[in-house]
Amino acid sequence: MSKTKKILLFAAFSVFVFVVGGLGGIFFRDRAIPYLLASFPSISRMDVFRNIVGNTTVIERKEQLIVREDDSVDTIVSQPATAVVNIISAVPKGSTGAVFQEGKSRTGVLLTNDGMIVTYGDPFAEEAGLSGQAPSTTAAFHILLHDGSSHEASFVGYDRLTNLAFFRIDGNDFPAISLANSDDSVPGKKLVAIGNAYEEYQNRFSVGVLSNRNKLFNLSGKTVASSEKWEGVFEMDLANPEPYLGGPAVNFRGEMVGLFGDVELDGKDKFFLLPSNVVRDSLRLATFGSLSDRASLGAYYLTLTKASAAGDGVVSRDRGALIFSPSGKTGLSVLSGSAADKAGLRYGDIVIAVNGTEINLDNPLSAAIGRLSKGESAQLLVLRNDKEMNVPVQF
Repeated sequence: MSKTKKILLFAAFSVFVFVVGGLGGIFFRDRAIPYLLASFPSISRMDVFRNIVGNTTVIERKEQLIVREDDSVDTIVSQPATAVVNIISAVPKGSTGAVFQEGKSRTGVLLTNDGMIVTYGDPFAEEAGLSGQAPSTTAAFHILLHDGSSHEASFVGYDRLTNLAFFRIDGNDFPAISLANSDDSVPGKKLVAIGNAYEEYQNRFSVGVLSNRNKLFNLSGKTVASSEKWEGVFEMDLANPEPYLGGPAVNFRGEMVGLFGDVELDGKDKFFLLPSNVVRDSLRLATFGSLSDRASLGAYYLTLTKASAAGDGVVSRDRGALIFSPSGKTGLSVLSGSAADKAGLRYGDIVIAVNGTEINLDNPLSAAIGRLSKGESAQLLVLRNDKEMNVPVQF
């Protein structure tokens, strides 16, 4: 073999080794070594690999975890479902007092381990003259629990601001539901509705979405808001919410976000959720026997918003409570003999603040008044004819 052929053969072999070796180096650098370091972390501490570790990106392999929703819902409701009760009301024959629906039942929720129960709605008919008062001796309430036991219940009180009714059964260590901080709840989250309104204890469930925070919805059932009824609810998408009245809607942590209520509006039942923070505050008053001590202003109003300010231009403010009646008369916007009447409030006044706290969508007039008690006084900052004035109110 000539010298020239030997040189060419050596050059070709060198090129082959360089190419194959280079490709092998790239493979080991980008594939083999990262896999080795990820599988055996202790190797990365060896001196020979330290520089390599600093220049190597380790790609972690993640596995997708698929959870069956029906199984997860069952797990979610396992604890709060035991706190859901069936409230059965009964009125002996010959009695004139209507209690809920005679012979019917309603869902309720155990809020405390010592037997405090809440449901939605005044259990006593207004025509019987018992609204918000102690029950007649003919009224009887029985509570069915998840373990099949039945307990006689005593009526604790009715909160006219929130339309919540409270009962108590004797005993301890009852399974109480956990209350979420409803201020943290945002539309789009899935909730589980729980109801129990049958002739025997039997829970039913439905999954829906928290669709809206309706800050302008007032429980008065009128086209205008009442200072004596709560304003601000959640709305949940359910095909048939009626069976869940008085029951909870829980998040995927098993905490109650709201309690189902309803109001007749324009001849139709409007269902909603009272936020859990509202229930918590009402429970505090029920515990101390102070449900009937809430202050009463006695006025109808509209909460002003950016939309109302941009509407017909009559009111340019985007916050506050406009004392209002569709008739345009003070006599229908301020109740005769009420605290508002005695303080001189009139149609067209705008309540800007109560005791220095601004009235707005997050702090409507009914909520601000509801925090006060009978016998207290308050300073209302009122805008009248474009002039601000302080109006003292005695409740």
